[in-house]
Amino acid sequence: MNSTLLSSSTTLTLSQQEQEHLLEKLEVFKIQGRDKRGNQVVRVIGKIFPGRLVSKQVLKKYLEEKIFPQLKDEPFTVVYVHTGAQTCENFPGIYALRSIYDSFPMNIRDHLEAVYFLHPTLQTRLFLATFGRLLFNGGLYRKLRYVTRLEFLWEHVRRKEIEIPEFVNDHDAKLEYRPLMMTTDYGLESDHPRIFCAPADSSGSMYYSMRCIA
Repeated sequence: MNSTLLSSSTTLTLSQQEQEHLLEKLEVFKIQGRDKRGNQVVRVIGKIFPGRLVSKQVLKKYLEEKIFPQLKDEPFTVVYVHTGAQTCENFPGIYALRSIYDSFPMNIRDHLEAVYFLHPTLQTRLFLATFGRLLFNGGLYRKLRYVTRLEFLWEHVRRKEIEIPEFVNDHDAKLEYRPLMMTTDYGLESDHPRIFCAPADSSGSMYYSMRCIA
C-alpha cells in the first residue's frame, strides 16, 4: 500500500456502533495496573488500533464514555506501545490526535502525569522533535517520555500489573543483538533533536500522511 494514507473523501464502512464495538473488543485502550508512584496506567497498543476504520469522533466518544470515567479524577500515566504499529493502518493522524486531546476535559489533562512511548521509531522521534511543540501544547509535549526498551519501562511502571503482548517482548529481545550506535538509542528520553521532516496535511480527515514517522 502506498505510504500516503487515504484522503478525506474516504468513506468509513463501519457504523458508529460497530466502530465502538471494535475498540471495545480489541482492548486498544485499557486501564491496567499502576506506575511506581501509584498512579493508574492507561495502556494503549498501537499495533491493534484500527486507525483506518475508526473516526476521530468515535474515538473521542469512546474515551469519554469508557475510559475517562474509570480514572475517577486521579493522576494517571499512559503507556503507549508503538511496537509494530504501521502508520497506514494503526495511526489516526496527528491533527486528529491534537483535536481529540484539545477536547479532553481540563481535569483529565491536568491529571495526566506522563506518556511513556515504548519502542519509538527514528522517524517518529524526528517528526515529533520538529513538530511536536507546534502540534501539541507545551504541557503535553513535556510529559512525553521515549522508552526504547522494556527494562527501562519497568523502572517507572509496576511490571507485574500490566500485560504486554508477546510480540512486544519478541521485538525487545531482538534489540539485544543490535549494535549500540549512540547513547540515545537506549533508555528513557524527553529531549529530542530538531531535524526537519515535512508532513503532508490531510485536513478535514482523521487520515494523515505519516511517511515521516512510519
